[in-house]
Amino acid sequence: MSPELPKLKPLPIKERISIVFVEKGKIDVIDGAFVVLDKNGVREQLPIGGIACLMLEPGTRISHAAVSLSAQVGTLLVWTGEAGVRLYSSGQPGGARSDRLLWQAKLALSESARLKIVRKMYELRFKEKPPERRSLEQLRGIEGARVRTLYGLMAKRFGVKWKGRNYNTQDWGASDDINRCLSTATSCLYGITEAAILAAGFAPAVGFIHHGKSHSFVYDIADVFKFDTVIPVAFQVSANRSEDAGREVRIKCRDIFRKTKLMKRIIPVIIEILSAGDLEVPKTPVEAVPVAIPQKEKFGDDGHRS
Repeated sequence: MSPELPKLKPLPIKERISIVFVEKGKIDVIDGAFVVLDKNGVREQLPIGGIACLMLEPGTRISHAAVSLSAQVGTLLVWTGEAGVRLYSSGQPGGARSDRLLWQAKLALSESARLKIVRKMYELRFKEKPPERRSLEQLRGIEGARVRTLYGLMAKRFGVKWKGRNYNTQDWGASDDINRCLSTATSCLYGITEAAILAAGFAPAVGFIHHGKSHSFVYDIADVFKFDTVIPVAFQVSANRSEDAGREVRIKCRDIFRKTKLMKRIIPVIIEILSAGDLEVPKTPVEAVPVAIPQKEKFGDDGHRS
C-alpha cells in the first residue's frame, strides 16, 4: 500500500506569485495535479498552492476537485468577465480569524479610529501627512483632487490623450483604450488585494473610505498601492498601442507586482493601517466556549483556514 500523502497546507501570501488568468480552458485535478486542459486535451500544470489569486475568465470550466484543492491550499478563485473587469463571484479561502474580524469592525464603528486610519492611508498613498484638523469628507475631497492631478500628469508623461476616468462595466467596448487598460490593471490589483485581506483574517466588505460594497476594504487597500504599480502600467501599454492590450497589461502587472515585492508588503501594510486606529484587538470573553479540538500549528497566514 502506498503511503498516505501529507495534508496540504497553505503557503504564506508573501511566498506566492501574484495572479494567473485562465481563459477558454477546463480546469481539473488529474493524477493529483492541478491542470488546465485546452480544446485538444493538452495539459498545462499550474502550481496552485503557489498562486495568490486565480482569475477565471469567460470560457473557463472548473471541476469540483479543482475548487476543493484551491480551498485546501488557500488560493482565491475569482470568476470574472472579459479582461477580469466584471466580478461574478469569488471564493473565500481565508477570513478565519474572529478576533481580527471583530477588531476591524470595532475600528470601522469608531469615528475617531476611522479618521486616524483614513489619515494613515492618505499618508502612505501620497508619501506625506494630510493637513491637520480635516474631517473625513474634507480628506476625501483633497484626495480626489490629487488623484485627478496624478492621472493628468501620468497622461502627459506617456503622451496619452486623457478625458478622465470613465468606464461602463456592462459595455466593455464603450470605453476608450486608456480606460480599458486602467480597468484591466486595477482588476489585477483588486484580485491580489482581496487574497491578502482574506489571508490576513479580515473582511473585504468592511471599509473605511469606501463603504456599501462587498469589496470596500479591497478598494481602500488597493488605492494605497495603485499609483506605484498598476496605473503607470496601464498608461504605458495604452501609449504603445498594443494589438492585445489586455494581455499585455496583465503580464506587466504581474511583473510590477514582482518587481515592487508587493506580495511581501501588502499584509504588513494592512496591519500598519489598522493599527493607526489605536484600538486593541478584542480579547476573548472569559465565558466563551473554548475550542474543542485544538488546531495544529499553521504554516500559512493567520486567516487561512486549517
